[in-house]
Amino acid sequence: MQNIRKKITVQGQVQGIGFRPFVYRLAAESYLTGFVYNYTQGVTIEIQGKKGDIKKFVDELKKAPKTNPLLKITSLDLADTELIVGEKTFTIKQSDPAGFIIAEVTADIATCKDCLSEMFNEKDFRCRYPFINCTNCGPRYSIVRSIPYDRPNTTMSVFSMCDKCKAQYENLEDRRFHAQPVACPDCGPKIKLCDNQGKEIETDSDKAISKTVQLLFEGKILAIKGLGGFHLACNAENAQAVQNLRERKMRDRKPFAMMAANIEKIKQFACVDKTAELMLTGIQAPIVLLPKKNPNTIAPSAAQDVNTFGFMLPYTPLHHLIFAEKKLNVLVMTSGNISDEPLICKDDQAFEKLANIADAFLIHNRIIHRQVDDSIVHIIGNDPVLLRRARGFVPQAFILENSTPTDIFAAGADLKNTFCFVKQNRFILSEHIGDLADASVYKHWLSSIDHLKQLIQADPSVVVCDMHPGYLSSQHTRKLKKDKLIEVQHHWAHIASVLAEHNINKKVIGLVADGTGYGTDGTIWGCECLIASLDDFQRFGQLAYYPLPGGDLAAKEAICSVIGLIKKYNLPIDDKLLKQIEPDKEKISAITQQIEKNVNTIQTSSLGRLFDAASAICGLGSRNNFEAQLPMAFEAIADEKITEYYPFELKEQSGIVTVDIKNMLENILKDKSDKSVISAKFHNTIAQFFLALAKQTRKQTSLNTTAISGGVFCNRFLTKRLIGLLQNNGFEVLFNRSVPSNDGGIALGQAAIAAKAVAKG
Repeated sequence: MQNIRKKITVQGQVQGIGFRPFVYRLAAESYLTGFVYNYTQGVTIEIQGKKGDIKKFVDELKKAPKTNPLLKITSLDLADTELIVGEKTFTIKQSDPAGFIIAEVTADIATCKDCLSEMFNEKDFRCRYPFINCTNCGPRYSIVRSIPYDRPNTTMSVFSMCDKCKAQYENLEDRRFHAQPVACPDCGPKIKLCDNQGKEIETDSDKAISKTVQLLFEGKILAIKGLGGFHLACNAENAQAVQNLRERKMRDRKPFAMMAANIEKIKQFACVDKTAELMLTGIQAPIVLLPKKNPNTIAPSAAQDVNTFGFMLPYTPLHHLIFAEKKLNVLVMTSGNISDEPLICKDDQAFEKLANIADAFLIHNRIIHRQVDDSIVHIIGNDPVLLRRARGFVPQAFILENSTPTDIFAAGADLKNTFCFVKQNRFILSEHIGDLADASVYKHWLSSIDHLKQLIQADPSVVVCDMHPGYLSSQHTRKLKKDKLIEVQHHWAHIASVLAEHNINKKVIGLVADGTGYGTDGTIWGCECLIASLDDFQRFGQLAYYPLPGGDLAAKEAICSVIGLIKKYNLPIDDKLLKQIEPDKEKISAITQQIEKNVNTIQTSSLGRLFDAASAICGLGSRNNFEAQLPMAFEAIADEKITEYYPFELKEQSGIVTVDIKNMLENILKDKSDKSVISAKFHNTIAQFFLALAKQTRKQTSLNTTAISGGVFCNRFLTKRLIGLLQNNGFEVLFNRSVPSNDGGIALGQAAIAAKAVAKG
């Protein structure tokens, strides 16, 4: 049979994961000749041989992602090409750095079992080496400077490989063939322990780790440089150490993330179901929120007023070596920063900003080019759902059906910001950036945009932002001199993020709930029922407006929404209850006058602020020291056995169905039940009125697919109840899984809407 030759172009997550060696071995097994190389859009293969052998080769390529979780093929195109006479081998060629870039950079991946086995093997030359890695694990996005993903384009370029490492790097049969961060104790990065002034304490690797563990055991706070930045660590079972960390970091009550040596240790402190265990032990190794087991030995202040612990497993060799000392069960491992500021990844910044927090610093000399926070996942039903999308997931692209002729930039929102670039049909959502109100975060946002733009060589001529006039992200985007500016309503973007994630574009019933979103009528929306697609939307229903005084202060002080609701519904709240929420009579009087005189007061349908009010009325506190502190505490006490709910009414005003909650609030005030019952009934009422809105929308439109999004749906109790009710009433339910339902998903929705608008012309 005569030979033929095919050119195969493979796109997706195909660089830096051992794909070329896999192709090489597959070609050798099939007795095929040709070559393979990386290029800016993916991997190019030319293969020559018998038709049947080439078909078998292509079939195996298509099946490869099933056995390699790092490999993601988004397109595989074949074309005939000319035979090369006399070709006898299959080779791996040098990468081609020229051309239009759409190749995907692989996310940073947790240390694999093979590397761990070698690291604890006394006969291996990388025994106890804190930077062991291979093509199946280790740093990627955090060290890459440009594409293609080759060593000269990473921060590992400053380390010259020794003969042993080079032999593995060049060996087609080796697990480390073209593993760009490959190194060993003789030629690679090194760690050292310093005091908080930068003075060296220990430079020997093993001694530095042992001393670090001893300091942690003694109750000290350590700054530990990891994969994507610094962690601040302390013994999670030492109450004084955890309290010291809170005070020094200026992080009042927000729960700390923790790390334990293995899954068995985590199970001593928290309930771990199969879904959670798969996430904890998977290649992304995120923080997973798990139900607490009580009693436990974790310091109470590590996670107050919530019913979950945030746990992760060691994901770098250094983490594993720290726990291998067997002195510590659990460490607090929180982001290395001052609260609300960006994660620190550079040594000089760490010593400058963290010296008053950390007693000592365990650092290394591998440069982190891109700081990346830990991702956070929680479980809804049997689904892992991202609350913060960062390490392990970014910068993996979302692939949509429609391709755009021009690059697009979407700025995202001001809270929990992420941004998004669109190249053709690839939507590249950034890692979690943070809240742009902080000047250092805003500066970090600008530099992050430039970094990702350069990495993927994006040149956006279309830019998109939130329609809020005061958003810093929107103000910046409006100043950009581009061909087209698109402004997108906040809650439409939330629903669009669900549609984009599921790669569909059809009209759905959008159920959106959050704290703040600028509405098309100039008010602040926050509890909406939309009829929406990527093309357009209309508002079908809403929570009835109520006055909210105080501007930004209202998101922190629950008394603002309490008095607003009192005035809206003329509620019978006595002075004693008001005094419990806010002891300052003058403050109450000032807020009341603000509403009556309509000074610094807005009309809102915010469900987030309603949660604040209900939490405060139930005596759970009066202030959000961090975002959603009161609603989180309210959710934590809800009794899952309770299915009853309070009465409410649906009314129609100016063509919009409104939810009147006067009866609900009056019943809460009269309810003498336990707080856990009141909380459950409140949550159930929210789920019930969303169901009622969906049913009324279906009746008028015949739509049967619902999409759920918005920060309030980070609430597991509410989301599970609502999904169950909708499904039991015959609705198809879509919700965010791969992007956060909070404002961390807004940019993807903005980008999807803009891409559709550009495609339509």
